[in-house]
Amino acid sequence: MAVDNSTSDTHAPGPQLSVADIVVITVYFALNLAVGIWSSCRASRNTVRGYFLAGRDMTWWPIGASLFASSEGSGLFIGLAGSGAAGGLAVAGFEWNATYVLLALAWVFVPIYISSEIVTMPEYIQKRYGGQRIRMYLSVLSLLLSVFTKISIDLYAGALFVHICLGWNFYISTILMLVITALYTIAGGLAAVIYTDALQTLIMVMGAVILTVKAFNQIGGYEQLAAAYARAVPSRTVPNTTCHLPRADAMHMFRDPHTGDLPWTGMTFGLTIMATWYWCTDQVIVQRSLSARDLNHAKAGSILASYLKMLPMGLIIMPGMISRALFPGLRGLMIAVMMAALMSSLTSIFNSSSTLFTMDIWRRLRPRAHEWELLLVGRLVIVVLIGISVAWIPILQGSNSGQLFIYMQSVTSSLAPPVTAVFVLGIFWRRSNEQGAFWGLMTGLVVGAMRLVLEFLNPALPCGHADTRPAILSSFHYLHFAVALFILSGTVVVAGSLLTPAPQCAQIQNLTWWTLAQDLPPGAKPGNMEAARKHAFWARVCACNAILLMCINIFFYAYFA
Repeated sequence: MAVDNSTSDTHAPGPQLSVADIVVITVYFALNLAVGIWSSCRASRNTVRGYFLAGRDMTWWPIGASLFASSEGSGLFIGLAGSGAAGGLAVAGFEWNATYVLLALAWVFVPIYISSEIVTMPEYIQKRYGGQRIRMYLSVLSLLLSVFTKISIDLYAGALFVHICLGWNFYISTILMLVITALYTIAGGLAAVIYTDALQTLIMVMGAVILTVKAFNQIGGYEQLAAAYARAVPSRTVPNTTCHLPRADAMHMFRDPHTGDLPWTGMTFGLTIMATWYWCTDQVIVQRSLSARDLNHAKAGSILASYLKMLPMGLIIMPGMISRALFPGLRGLMIAVMMAALMSSLTSIFNSSSTLFTMDIWRRLRPRAHEWELLLVGRLVIVVLIGISVAWIPILQGSNSGQLFIYMQSVTSSLAPPVTAVFVLGIFWRRSNEQGAFWGLMTGLVVGAMRLVLEFLNPALPCGHADTRPAILSSFHYLHFAVALFILSGTVVVAGSLLTPAPQCAQIQNLTWWTLAQDLPPGAKPGNMEAARKHAFWARVCACNAILLMCINIFFYAYFA
């Protein structure tokens, strides 16, 4: 079966929406605004703790849903489907790998973060290592990564999708989505963001299930997926090459470490390093776990998010492998699903960036700032981020989506591993100190920036052309580079720490895994034995679910290996 891959007029608007499509989109916006207004009204918005951490009173199910929704932006939605269409199932590793780091977040990182009584991740690093320079560096780095990678990808993918489906102007599509997301993010803070994320998760999962069922019906069921994918040969190919042809290993998760597009070594080790940075040290994600009522709710939230992260293989990647049409009445549902993915990720990024700037940068500039001033600054930062996002639109229009996805992956693999090294060593090695951590970060920054510059100066050539780029780019996969950069940064941290004085015991109390106080569990009060027994019971339930989750994850990896 030859597929017409003509790219002419790819950004032209599609056919007009049916009445059913319009009804679906209208109901989606009405529900979204209703939940946003409701959660904004019930949230504690007049204190720093209430606005930035939802009063630390969130239960497990909205936390888990928000963790999932925050990670499934419109850019990832399109990226997973597109990567599935181009290369097959292996890209699911980016989702399934999250199982283990999410469990590490809840069982290892969050107890330390809670005991250190921090609001932001750079604040933890400042308490753990001392000094201000690392905290400021991480705050600025996180803000830059949010604006120039996360917001960029999601805005481009979401606005372009709406532009194609509705025929709206690209600027109007982008500004409309920014305004809607900003309304309840500014008004209600983290609580409003988490509850609307729960709604977005429900919409994304339900919509994706309906679209997946339709897609599989078109090819005759799952049994026909491999055959249908193998027959989907484009009408235009490059002679004497395998360019644009279906991959022979499309149905396998583990691929050759030398010739695979996603080598199993990189997906096992390099991806775990990048995933630890994202799930365990990034403000967008950790802020949700810090809002938990107690540690059991944080653990249950991570387990729920892990189960949800198992779904994209069947609901996004496999449908991306299927040549399918959008059916009347379902185009509106597809738009609602994409809007849910976009708005959930944007609100999360806006809220966490606002928290970082207010608590780490503004409070540093004005240490005596009153609480009302911090809340005002937090809301104004979101407005400024929206302005920067709108100003970024011309650059997004001048980029094509493929270049943008490669750009995001390159930036992450070049800048995240040193941060992971500093956090992991800070938690598990009591001897690590500020001097070692700082120079480990700076060494990693220089080496990572050098590779980034080389990548931008030597972009990948179209398929079929000889790769004349430097060997560090052509022969060194970015996931393997992440491993090397992590080891290099960690080595510098260890060497720098051993060559300088060790931190005082009082400085690291309750800030490392080995100095964490083992007293009453969070949420239990002295003398309240009933609360302690209840807490212990739910802790065992969470542990059993975590074991079950890992067994399911290992089974799927083995089945599709």
